[in-house]
Amino acid sequence: MDILTYNFFQNALAIGILASIACGVIGPFVVAKKISFLGGGIAHSSFGGIGIAYFFGFNPLIGAIIFSILSALGIGAVSKKFKDRDDTIIGAMWSLGMAIGLVFIYLTPGYSADLFSYLFGNILMTSSADLILAVILNIIILTSVFVLYRWLAAIIFDEEFAEVTNIAVFPVYLFLLCLVALTIVILIRIVGVILVIALLTLPAATAQIFNKSFKKIIFWSIVFGCLFTTAGIFLSYYLNMPSGPMIIFVAVFVYLTFLTGNKFVSKKL
Repeated sequence: MDILTYNFFQNALAIGILASIACGVIGPFVVAKKISFLGGGIAHSSFGGIGIAYFFGFNPLIGAIIFSILSALGIGAVSKKFKDRDDTIIGAMWSLGMAIGLVFIYLTPGYSADLFSYLFGNILMTSSADLILAVILNIIILTSVFVLYRWLAAIIFDEEFAEVTNIAVFPVYLFLLCLVALTIVILIRIVGVILVIALLTLPAATAQIFNKSFKKIIFWSIVFGCLFTTAGIFLSYYLNMPSGPMIIFVAVFVYLTFLTGNKFVSKKL
């Protein structure tokens, strides 16, 4: 347990908790609305911002914020306007974002040593600047959900009723996707662009197995997120493995355990 005295490990645990809070709050909305594919599109499109940030020499996570929000607005508009072809168009935007990022990284002089940390995550490389950014994004996400919870819940569970009651459904939907984008930016440092959608959805999906109340699902999503990230961090350190995959392994294992256990108990009853 001496590892807990090291600053880099303390930073890793801190951002793991911050990320767990963010994905625990936003993840249930993503799972309930069934927009995981949209979230994946936003996550992979954000890599374009990382590549551009590398090229121009500023913080890659800032580039990811800008690009992911623009992607969220574009993907949200596309998914509403072209419902019959939204999966194809979102897939195209997904691929375009990744392609832009790779081109700009290729054009950047020198070798990008921490590129893989944005693709696959490396929580042990978390800096103080990353922590400050994660705190700011968490404040924005938590404040937004607290203030707009009724409107967000309305468009999640009964969009037609929300329209009848004069809720601006489309703007609220776009705002939800922007919150998803901010959550993804926090998670990128944890598990990387490629695995980010798993950590966004698995805590919520696990909590949903044994909870019916949406607020309880949010609470338990945060708890499971903290469990997954903390256990994954310790495993990655002691097994000398990448942090992102270890966190996802823990998340998938716990999810499948609860899922099969719940089905077994249901059959017995």
